[in-house]
Amino acid sequence: MSSKSNTAPLTFGEKVGYGLGDMASNFYMGFFGLFLLYYYTDVFGISPTAAATMLLVTKVVDAVSDPAMGLLADRTHSRWGRYRPYLLWVAVPYAILGYLLFLGPDFSDAGKLVYAYVTYTLVMLAYTAINVPYSALLAVISPLSEERTKATQFRFVFASLGTLCVGAFATPLVHWLGGESELLGFRLTIILFAILSVLLFWITFATTRERINPPRHDSRIREDFSMLLKNKSWLILVFTGILVVIGLVARFASIVFYLKYYMLDDGAKIFSIFDRTAFLTSCGLIGQLLGALLTPLLARRFEKHHLVFVMSLLHAVLLAVCYFIPPEQFAMITVVHSLGILTFGVIITLLFSMYTDCAEYGEWLTGKYTAGLTVSASMFSLKFGSALGAALPGFMLAWFGFVANEAQSEFSLAGIRLMFNALPALFFLMGGLLMIFYKLDKSTLVKVEGDLQQRRSELAREN
Repeated sequence: MSSKSNTAPLTFGEKVGYGLGDMASNFYMGFFGLFLLYYYTDVFGISPTAAATMLLVTKVVDAVSDPAMGLLADRTHSRWGRYRPYLLWVAVPYAILGYLLFLGPDFSDAGKLVYAYVTYTLVMLAYTAINVPYSALLAVISPLSEERTKATQFRFVFASLGTLCVGAFATPLVHWLGGESELLGFRLTIILFAILSVLLFWITFATTRERINPPRHDSRIREDFSMLLKNKSWLILVFTGILVVIGLVARFASIVFYLKYYMLDDGAKIFSIFDRTAFLTSCGLIGQLLGALLTPLLARRFEKHHLVFVMSLLHAVLLAVCYFIPPEQFAMITVVHSLGILTFGVIITLLFSMYTDCAEYGEWLTGKYTAGLTVSASMFSLKFGSALGAALPGFMLAWFGFVANEAQSEFSLAGIRLMFNALPALFFLMGGLLMIFYKLDKSTLVKVEGDLQQRRSELAREN
């Protein structure tokens, strides 16, 4: 196929349409990150250690499926493009499997654990099949890094809105729909988010297009991986992404436990329909939304990797401050938590923009187009970080003697405080320090974009 660069600015409708795809993803991933560990331990009845182990062991499947999906997407050719078709094809299976995850059948302890392994593995496979192409779509939506940064901003604005909807309305919906049955509440709430996810993915499919049409992929899989590993800045970015996502997910997975057992929250409403869990989560996610909105302005003035470095260290400092705030100071905890998540909004928006920068740099360096593999391998790193971030609190709960739905010992409460503050701070600190070694600056990207546009124009003339 010929490759023709289209440098026209993205339309507002296309940026919104692209962003809605990550809102669809975060209706599930936000729900999982906030409530899955709690659901497994306090509702479905799996031990913290078993749940944490399951979240980690199932990443073995992702280690194969994520790169495989990237390789498949890079080699897909259809009238809708390489990546967009998967938004149409996979949306419904993705929705159904998310519902099954929270079905909660009344099995034996062993049966519940097997059911958790099977359903979680399947829903993450569906997530891979739809989200890897969705993320790779960013690399072909425009040949210009500035336009991709704008699209990424819309992506994470809507991602933040999606997770905000989950954080604000999930616990009220669970209580309202389930009544006395928390299990029924989770089951019915996920149905609503499943239906919305399908509709939003289909809107993304209908409103976006692939402006870059690279040549047919003809390299071997081994060559693709070899070329990817030559991209040193991508490797730095991957490890940074793993570390900061571990920190964020560990923090979010700990919120319910921190409020319920350390702050002795009884689930009473403190504002309108919102209990403390919904309020704290919502305020934090509003902070993430503001961070995503600020990112393009900051990225125009500063190098992206410098911003990631500063924001990661600032997040670690805020978490350290939060550790020393007494439990009765809920307002202060909310403010510090929200400021921390604001910094993450900047970090995550920049990371996804930088992944596609690395994909273009890889094409410039090797002459081969591997955006799907680059993004899918990046996605695996984030999913691995997310799984580890969700699992570590589970292991810490077990280590510190946590017992579900009981008053906790002082030792157990100390563990809950550490997993909510100190553990995430450590990972943000390490992730930020890694950015010192990232090398793709603005001047390099300008040269890369110019050279690639010239190559694509020459190839188009030849064909």
